[in-house]
Amino acid sequence: MRESPVIDAFGQVLHDGDNVVLIKDLKVKGASLTLKLGTKVRNIRVRPEVGDHNVDCKIDGVAFTLKSEFLRKA
Repeated sequence: MRESPVIDAFGQVLHDGDNVVLIKDLKVKGASLTLKLGTKVRNIRVRPEVGDHNVDCKIDGVAFTLKSEFLRKA
């Protein structure tokens, strides 16, 4: 079975190690933290088998799992 590629909000395929930018403010559940529009995220890890939260990354040393629909390739 072949996995479908993970694409960003503009249709570009994302790969491990890519740099991306947030295209929307994202509230973090369970915390009083908001990831701001335009935040650059370096060295992502793509996880197509996980479901809708298919990008692992670290922002300011904190691990997050994000949906690729809120990202654009930098």
